[in-house]
Amino acid sequence: MRSLFDPVRFGSMTARNRIVMAPLTRNRAGPQQVPTALMAVYYAQRASAGFIVSEASQISAQAQGYYDTPGIYSNAQIAGWRGVTAAVHGAGGTIVAQLWHVGRISHVSLQPYGQAPVSSTARRARAQTFTALGFEDVSTPRALRLEEMRGIVTQFRQAARHAIEAGFDGIEVHGANGYLLEQFLRDSINDRTDAYGGVAANRVRLPVEIMTAIAAEIGADRAGIRISPVTPVNDAGQDSDAQGLFNLFMDRLNPLHLAYVHVIEGVTGGARDAVAFDYSALRQRFQSGHEGGVWIVNNGYSRRMAIAAVTNSAADMVAFGRAFVSNPDLVNRLRRDEPLAAVDAETLYGGGAAGYTDYPSYEAPQSPTPPHGMLRPTVQNAKELSHE
Repeated sequence: MRSLFDPVRFGSMTARNRIVMAPLTRNRAGPQQVPTALMAVYYAQRASAGFIVSEASQISAQAQGYYDTPGIYSNAQIAGWRGVTAAVHGAGGTIVAQLWHVGRISHVSLQPYGQAPVSSTARRARAQTFTALGFEDVSTPRALRLEEMRGIVTQFRQAARHAIEAGFDGIEVHGANGYLLEQFLRDSINDRTDAYGGVAANRVRLPVEIMTAIAAEIGADRAGIRISPVTPVNDAGQDSDAQGLFNLFMDRLNPLHLAYVHVIEGVTGGARDAVAFDYSALRQRFQSGHEGGVWIVNNGYSRRMAIAAVTNSAADMVAFGRAFVSNPDLVNRLRRDEPLAAVDAETLYGGGAAGYTDYPSYEAPQSPTPPHGMLRPTVQNAKELSHE
């Protein structure tokens, strides 16, 4: 019987356990969106995860939507990420880069020359983003022209190559949470009438072209994608047939034999069952004839739920987000069933080491000294004795 704490192979990569650190935007990149030495410390502290998915990193200057988020398109950014990956590998970890284009979830102050953000549509999202002035309403986008699509695909392909050059073990494309790829996928947002709009087969075209290009560039065995079929965040209204859309999407991805799919179940950061959806149908389509493809689940998993999901083969791996913010030693805490530290919400976004690299590892409460000649078990041995 397999365990949450067993190693697993995903694509060409190996995870030493089935616990994934989900991507977490922390807004601590340096000037020119370059990853910093402090970021290297932060990720190395969490390298006991089966593997780490880096915070989302914009594939171009146009792809940025939040203040002080890192990029992966300039030489300086690649060099900065190289320090991060070296630190994680030095701690025995595995890390993949999440590649990001926010689309319309941006602000003109974050765009090159103050231009409008781009999207599948010219309709503004009812959402906010984080700028130099704090949280502001996003700006009205312009719809990408048909001749610009090839450029978007090229930017993702080049970003994947840059990630490998920076020492990442692989990449994850951000296809979730109402950002650019979902702006094409969902008919609640995509109002195009060309080859990238209308019927579902057209709306999956851009994400499939992106994943195909990346697979050709770095190998499908080093590539994954994150999806969120029903979450409403960032004004991503429900698709008229979400199940049919994502079933088709998985069917189109299946021949690529990607390393993994990372799925957010339900509302991101909220209810898991707010909208009825058959995630197992997606998994079957993704893994049909491709048993090596790993299915990663995410959103509000407790220790008990995660153990059950892996043990019962409902998932191959489980991703944890906020728990990794305040628990750098999360894997050990889950293994030993130790209490989890709470997140300091005031230090989540921006700033320095406070609330970033200063969360301590767990220290078990000290029991009274036992009588002479008696052995007081360690926390680990105590758990072993309880037959957990």
